[in-house]
Amino acid sequence: MESLEGKRGLPRIKPPFPATHGLYNKPTVVNNIETLANLPYIVGRGPEWFASIGSPPKSTGTRVFCVSGHVKQPGNYEVPMGVTFRELIYEHAGGMRSDKPLKAFIPGGASAPFLTPSHLDVKLDFESVAAAGSMLGSGGVTVMEEGTDMVWAALRLMEFFYHESCGKCSPCREGSSWLVQTMRRIVAKRGQMQDLETLVDLCKNIEGRTVCAFGDASVAPIMSTLKHWRPEYVTLIQEAESANLIKLEPAGVRH
Repeated sequence: MESLEGKRGLPRIKPPFPATHGLYNKPTVVNNIETLANLPYIVGRGPEWFASIGSPPKSTGTRVFCVSGHVKQPGNYEVPMGVTFRELIYEHAGGMRSDKPLKAFIPGGASAPFLTPSHLDVKLDFESVAAAGSMLGSGGVTVMEEGTDMVWAALRLMEFFYHESCGKCSPCREGSSWLVQTMRRIVAKRGQMQDLETLVDLCKNIEGRTVCAFGDASVAPIMSTLKHWRPEYVTLIQEAESANLIKLEPAGVRH
């Protein structure tokens, strides 16, 4: 298959891991700002106080969720772990931006499988979201309204993963290239029904076969949209097949 962006350069050698060689070449713990922001309250009020918030025993405390997409009030919302997606989207983020109903949402950033309106009452804790077939991940909740092209949405995310792949692992490097090209062909209405099987085979040959979890994350948009919105893929391919049949008809032939 032809290259998408030309030859990709070799990945850079990883720097030492901070847990072994960090600040002053000493073992260093790295935490995000959200964790550090919680520390003064935990120290001041005690760990029992923090553990009483949220959804014990594993998903305690509060968390900041970044809600974006087709909502009236996109933004960052700090809520107790365990509230539902319905509360986050419809109460805190103001609900859908128009009269169109919700069609899909990503619960935890680009690497989290898509969820549907049937998952609105899933709790925002690690165990509940995992049981629903996705993950809480980075806490980036992207909301999509009815009318959103889910195949296009999956392609846009796949293009991101292809661009960000370091290129070290063959399954991720080559597989992401094939996935993007196959998806682009389907979106452009040049796909074939066998492309759906190709997408699944490619995803299975990436997932669990890369050095890091990036490869696993990259297949989530495609596999989840094929699971929940497969008819949209089929419609694009059928339109492509119909267009090809029309082109092959002799001039003047009518049905």
